[in-house]
Amino acid sequence: MNRYAAAVSGHPLATHAVGEVAGELLEALDGAAPDLLVWFVSPHHIGAIEDIHRALGTLTGARTTIATTAVSVIGGSSEIEAAPGLSAFAAVLPDHRVLPVRLTAVETPDGSDLIGWPDDLADAHTLILLGDPFTLPADDVLAGLAARAPQVRVVGGLASAGTRPGVNRLVLDGTIHATGAVGVAIAGGESMGTVVSQGCRPLGEPFTVTAAEGQFISTLGGRPALDRLQETAAAATEAERDLLRRGVHIGIAVDEQRDELDRGDFLIRTVIGADRESGAIAVGARVQVGTTVRFQVRDAVSADEDLTLMLGGSAAAAALLFTCNGRGTHLFGAPDHDALAVQGALGPIPLAGMACAGEFGPVGPGNHLHGFTASIALLPG
Repeated sequence: MNRYAAAVSGHPLATHAVGEVAGELLEALDGAAPDLLVWFVSPHHIGAIEDIHRALGTLTGARTTIATTAVSVIGGSSEIEAAPGLSAFAAVLPDHRVLPVRLTAVETPDGSDLIGWPDDLADAHTLILLGDPFTLPADDVLAGLAARAPQVRVVGGLASAGTRPGVNRLVLDGTIHATGAVGVAIAGGESMGTVVSQGCRPLGEPFTVTAAEGQFISTLGGRPALDRLQETAAAATEAERDLLRRGVHIGIAVDEQRDELDRGDFLIRTVIGADRESGAIAVGARVQVGTTVRFQVRDAVSADEDLTLMLGGSAAAAALLFTCNGRGTHLFGAPDHDALAVQGALGPIPLAGMACAGEFGPVGPGNHLHGFTASIALLPG
């Protein structure tokens, strides 16, 4: 019996889409009831989400279900963009425990707090997390998990079907929500692998942060940070300078103890501003003095190269793919890029996923919320 199955349908009628997806899952699993069912649905089917949930649960007999709405869904080697889509992934996990997670932000006299953490995360190794971008304080979630269970790696993403609060939907077992987050913590058995491709390539030399406060980097290697950026641009090719004009990024080393820092050792954040008078630059993260940083550029070629490199040497029996909604045809100019890349490196394997409004994935020893990233959960054989 196969342990994993994935199916996708682009049928415009929700009832037909459910029938196609459920039939493929049942056939692949030889009728076995999955321990985990994860599904993603485009905004075209939001009005039928209760019927979809009820039908998939009944037909598959899944013990635990999570799902969300997304502007694009992924299945197999296809990414269905701007069209009706339903994608589902089913897993039989006899050696694992699947712990449902429902996180909600509540206001207290001391500020915002999160409720819903499972009591038993001691032997959990992976959290598959789906959240609403308007009501989930992602940084608080990651900080809370780091305090409770620092060994857990988070993979997942933020729902992308809605452009305003109240539109997205999140499913956990028998309940449909419009806020917060749903997920499953996976405990016991063989750990899942992860791949996080941030879609950038380094430019110029690495620098040590010699003066900084919060999000502002004043000096790099003893000189104004803006001067270092201008030096990097001056030494670049004209094509690279054009990429810098479109957007400057910076890689922040996440583990200074490593002898050599490679692509996967940097957390990519955007340079969001500069002060010409002081020479400081502002970045989308807090940076400590002594940290190694390196300027980065992003384009379709860099993103393709980075994903190929990060997938190199990986193996999996199945995968869940969470890719940014700014990738796809928007970035690559052609459909199905990330799905095809994963299948080309690992497949053919059961694969499902979605385009996200933000992607969760580990870089170095910590979990982070990313943009323009492909974050992938690799399930063991």
